[in-house]
Amino acid sequence: MNRAFTHHGGDLAAAVAAYGGACEDWIDLSTGINPLPWPVPPDLPIDWRALPDREALLALEREAAAHFGADPDLCRAAPGSEIALRVIAVSLGLPGRCFAPTYRSHIEAFDKARALEAGPATVLVVANPNNPDGTLRGRDEIAALLAAQEAVGGWLLVDEAFADCHPGVSVADMVARERRLVVLRSFGKFFGLAGVRLGFVLAPPALLSALNRRLGAWPVSAAALAIGRAAYGDRAWIAATRRDLGGRAAALDEVLIRHGMAVQGACPLFRLAHAPNAASLFEGLARRHVLTRPFEQSGRMLRLGLPRDSAALARLDEALAQADPHD
Repeated sequence: MNRAFTHHGGDLAAAVAAYGGACEDWIDLSTGINPLPWPVPPDLPIDWRALPDREALLALEREAAAHFGADPDLCRAAPGSEIALRVIAVSLGLPGRCFAPTYRSHIEAFDKARALEAGPATVLVVANPNNPDGTLRGRDEIAALLAAQEAVGGWLLVDEAFADCHPGVSVADMVARERRLVVLRSFGKFFGLAGVRLGFVLAPPALLSALNRRLGAWPVSAAALAIGRAAYGDRAWIAATRRDLGGRAAALDEVLIRHGMAVQGACPLFRLAHAPNAASLFEGLARRHVLTRPFEQSGRMLRLGLPRDSAALARLDEALAQADPHD
């Protein structure tokens, strides 16, 4: 297994360098980003000449908060949810702990704070749905975790990067001025526009003020303001995408199961596949220009995102058959 691809997905340039071909020859299934993105209108007005407008920022935050079901006064935009996570970790100044397995960035964000541990108060970080295994926790379970954290003066940070697929489990509406709850949301995954680099923090005012001080007056670009506001306001596209993702994920499941893999995960944007020969499958697929996500801690797991269309799914099917000597 090539460990260069175990840190995160999406490094297609490295895959080309290691296994050949050109970028357009590859199918990149190494991320959980929707391969059918929100269609950015070619005439969407973006003023590249001026600094991002303050009123446009507030309008984006209101539109996003309405989508999340959250208080707009407790919603702040950031240049991606990962940057927001790292800023919040510094601002809280408490050691963090996570359920395993989880994002490597969650662990990295609290590395320095962990050394300061001197009592029971911590930041418990929960991804819901979780990555990479797609575990989905209900609102009652999240509320119980929050109550336990608050009882000892700690915080609960819920990373809802993939929650657009599961609006019924989001706890964005639980964020309140007096609660020790932070919720992170990501724009790029569900809307398929990761390059926009847009995320949101839902938190009490004091924490948002600390975020504002660190991000400055122009936290996101003019393009992010325009694209994000229009996309969150496109209720028809959001509803249609939620309906469509389930069927596409089921089709991926059928292919993986037919090739002897055990499939795990509730999030329709990716699946965690278990197979004894997952490490060799990664290599075999990469040689056929299909990029998946391997894991350093286990040579028996691969994470696969959704293929873009039926042709890409058929190509994955064929590549799996060729890559697996036991198939």
